[in-house]
Amino acid sequence: AIYGMAVVLAPAIGPTLGGYITDNFDWRWIFFINVPVAIVSLFLTSRLVEDPPHLAEMRKRVGSVDYVGLGLIAIGVGAAQVVLDKGQREDWFSSNFILIFQIMSTVCIISAIFWEYHHPNPVIDIRLFKNINFSISCIMMFMLGAALFGATVLLPQMVQTLMGYTAEQAGLVLSPGAVVIILLLPFVGKLIGKIDARYMIAAGFLGAGLALIHMTVVNPAMDFRTIVLLRVYQMAGVALIFVPIQTMTYVGIPMEKNNNVSGMINLARNMGGSIGIAGLETILARRTQFHQNVLSSHTSQYDNAFQSSVAGLTQTLTQAGYDAVTAGQVAYARLYGMMQVQAAWLAYIDTIWIYAFACLSVVPLAFFMKRPKKNAAPGAMH
Repeated sequence: AIYGMAVVLAPAIGPTLGGYITDNFDWRWIFFINVPVAIVSLFLTSRLVEDPPHLAEMRKRVGSVDYVGLGLIAIGVGAAQVVLDKGQREDWFSSNFILIFQIMSTVCIISAIFWEYHHPNPVIDIRLFKNINFSISCIMMFMLGAALFGATVLLPQMVQTLMGYTAEQAGLVLSPGAVVIILLLPFVGKLIGKIDARYMIAAGFLGAGLALIHMTVVNPAMDFRTIVLLRVYQMAGVALIFVPIQTMTYVGIPMEKNNNVSGMINLARNMGGSIGIAGLETILARRTQFHQNVLSSHTSQYDNAFQSSVAGLTQTLTQAGYDAVTAGQVAYARLYGMMQVQAAWLAYIDTIWIYAFACLSVVPLAFFMKRPKKNAAPGAMH
C-alpha cells in the first residue's frame, strides 16, 4: 500500500505542475525538471538501497547478463512503441515506416520468447506464465494500465479541446482522483489481510467500469466540480485493484523469482498504458470521422431541419451587418464547426464506453485465481 501511494503521488502532482509550467513558462521545462529529481534519486539509491541476502546469493550462482534476450526485448518493445505512437498519424500499415517497425517488433519479440524460454537465466522468465495467478495478474495489470493511462489522457484532452480549459485547469481535474487513491490505499492495505483479494480485485474493476459508464454523461454544460467527481469515482475503484493484484501475483512463486515477477508485472502495466493511449487516439480519430459522416448526411437541401438552421443563422448574421452572400457562407461555416464539435463529443463518449467494457470484461478473471494458502508467508512485492 505504501509503495502504491508513492506510485500515484506523481499523478497527483504531475498534471497540475506540468500544466502550470506549460501555461506560464515553456513546455520543455516539464522534461528538464526531471534532471535534479533523477540526480537525487541516484544518490539516495546508492546510499540507502541494499540487496536482500537471497538476491546476493543468487547473483553468485547466476552467470553473465542475458544481453541477447535484453537486446531483443528492448528492440521489440521499442519498435512496438514507435508503431503505437505514430501509427494513427501515419495511417498505420499504408506507411512503409510503420510496416518496417511492425515487422522489426514482431520478429524481435517472437525471437525473444524462444530465446528466453531456453535460456538458463533469462531476463524474462517465460515459464512463470505456467502459474495461473501470475498469468491472470499480468492480464489484469495490462488492463489496469490501459484503462488508467487511457482515461488519464482522455479527460484533460477532452476538457482542453472541447471546453476551453487551460493545461493547468486540466491538471486540476486529474489531481483529486490521485489524492483519493493515496487516502484509500492504507485502508486497502489493512483490508487485504481480512478480505479475499479476489473479491477486492473484482470489486475494483467493477467499480472502475461502472464509473466509466457514468462518465458517458459528459457534455459541454458540465461544471468543474462535476468533471472532478467523475474522475474521483473512477479512481476510487482503481484504489481497490493495485495492492490486491500485486499480492496475488506472488502466490506460488519462489522467492528467488520475485525480481522476475516484479519486472514483468510492471512491464505489463506500462505496455497496457502505451497501448491504451495509442488505442485512445485511434478510436477517437475513427469514431470522430464516423460521426461526422453520419451528421453530414443530414446537411443537405432536402433536410428541413438543417435548412431551417441555415436560414435562421443567415438572417441573424444579415441583421448583424453581413451582406447576404457572406452571411450564408458564415452560417454554413459555423454549422460545420458545430457539427465537428458534436462529432468529437460523441467520439469521446464512444471511447469511454469501450474502456468501461474493457474494465468490466476482466472482472470474472479474478475468480480463476488461486487463493494464497493459509498462514503462507507473503511474497516480496515491488
